[in-house]
Amino acid sequence: MSNEHTLKAYGRKDEGKGASRRLRHAGRIPAVVYGGGAEPASIQLDHEPTWLAQQNDWFYASIITLDVDGKSEQVLLRDMQRHPYRQLIMHLDFQRVKADQKLHVKVPLHFINIDKSPAGKSTEATVTSEQNDIDIVCLPGNLPEFIEVDLGGINVGDTVHLSDVKLPKGVELAHAIDDAHNPAVAVARNTKVEAVEEEATPDAGDVPASKEEGGTVE
Repeated sequence: MSNEHTLKAYGRKDEGKGASRRLRHAGRIPAVVYGGGAEPASIQLDHEPTWLAQQNDWFYASIITLDVDGKSEQVLLRDMQRHPYRQLIMHLDFQRVKADQKLHVKVPLHFINIDKSPAGKSTEATVTSEQNDIDIVCLPGNLPEFIEVDLGGINVGDTVHLSDVKLPKGVELAHAIDDAHNPAVAVARNTKVEAVEEEATPDAGDVPASKEEGGTVE
């Protein structure tokens, strides 16, 4: 279950591009809250604390308590628009959540114990993550901030698939696993073997002219 996280927000009445531009110049972020059986509400948040908050995993995959003018609402971030090159959040979308309604959320994966694994201790292997997050479904009260993937037993040449990930209680995958959908989440590649294979594969410039397409043998 996620820890409690609260963001301070304020109501706003002015809408439109001009109003949003003025808010950004004042160090505020225009945002909207929708869903939960209530009308959408336009709000604003202070940019600096929100910018700091969005550097954490929980900002994207946890229930957030929005304190809007003293009234609390449980929400989940659904969209964030950033400036293309400045450190600036342009707009936020939050969805209200209900305790009895399941959520479909992307949750980050945290890989642990790589350095303790046989592959991690080997000089001939490189352990890489193939997925940084997974789609899950759960009730708000069961939503984890992240899911740990223990790679303490991974050997050189092993592949850890989505079906190998242990999910917390009350959490299920958003998509069923079958032969067509069971992607790798981590791989321990044998770098020595790959290096030998690359050396054994000739470049186009190394192929004799007689073997190239259209070449002749004298």
